[in-house]
Amino acid sequence: MNAALPPRPIIHLLSSGGFYGAERMLLDHCQATPGQHLVLFLGAPDDLVARFRAAGVDCRNCEGLGQLLTQLRQRHDQQPLLNSHNFKGLVFGWLGAKLWRLPMVATQHGFTPSNRKQRLYTWLSLQLCRTATIGQVVCVAESIKRILRQAGVAERKLQVIPNGLPEAIALPEHSHGHGRWLAGYVGRLSQEKGPDLFLDSLIPLCQRHPQLDAVMLGDGPEREVLQARIDAAGLGQRIRLPGFQHDMRQWMARLDALVISSRTEGTPMILLEAMQDGVPVVAFDVGGIPDVIEHGRSGLLARPLAVDELAAQLEALILDPAQADELIAQARRTQRERYHLPTLAQRWARVYLGAATETCA
Repeated sequence: MNAALPPRPIIHLLSSGGFYGAERMLLDHCQATPGQHLVLFLGAPDDLVARFRAAGVDCRNCEGLGQLLTQLRQRHDQQPLLNSHNFKGLVFGWLGAKLWRLPMVATQHGFTPSNRKQRLYTWLSLQLCRTATIGQVVCVAESIKRILRQAGVAERKLQVIPNGLPEAIALPEHSHGHGRWLAGYVGRLSQEKGPDLFLDSLIPLCQRHPQLDAVMLGDGPEREVLQARIDAAGLGQRIRLPGFQHDMRQWMARLDALVISSRTEGTPMILLEAMQDGVPVVAFDVGGIPDVIEHGRSGLLARPLAVDELAAQLEALILDPAQADELIAQARRTQRERYHLPTLAQRWARVYLGAATETCA
């Protein structure tokens, strides 16, 4: 049975530098989940705002806390429900909810405490989630829920709703290179996503397998260092960095495997996309990935940071194409049964209804 939502707007708060996993999740979420959605971006690039508007999602771009609070004040009489999606969205949303006595849900996509500033952000996020101002905390993976529970967030406030995908759209016909084999990295070129670990695995493999090529799709602060490593290994023509891609569907049709070398993760959207699109996945056993992938059945997993093991799992796919076919079939079933957005959207609708009801009580 569908959950009937209250007639109040649902305002999403997100600070963003581009269209990555959380942004993809939010766009799909607004289109699939019942309710009147408004996205308030915090200093987002113009092309990201335009992308949401082109998809029919109402959104505004706020340059700071003052503009955000003005937007909330203008809608105060409608008693909107706030849903934050990252650290700045959580802090700004908490202030707005406290000031205007608005119900609030926090979505936790993951934590990346790799330096002092990020560790402070993680600590503050956990403390805010403990307060009464935030009524519900939705985690995209069980591993994230465990972190919040260990930080003292009440169990009654926590639940897990993984990311999901809408109905599949047929891919372009798979276009393998003539005798070539293509492994792909997709994500921001930054420390937490492990692009350096991808190269640690792929450079030796490319040297052993002359038919193997690789592509790193994304952009970020480590790009120049990564390119220098590739050039030093003499693999500039075989490991390419084409930059950020707006159309991943074309690339999915070309990949023979997706490699996820992240140091930390929630439930990566690109993992679900690969499963849906028939691209076998090799990944580190981190974050929410083992919640999704069953090793040897729907994908191949390596211990966190074990680059030799990650390379060995990828090499097994290169040497045994039949294994890839088996992984693809099971992965598609898993994605459809457990990470299907229309089903998950109804769970989200119940979260919003519960948060609004608690506030009205």
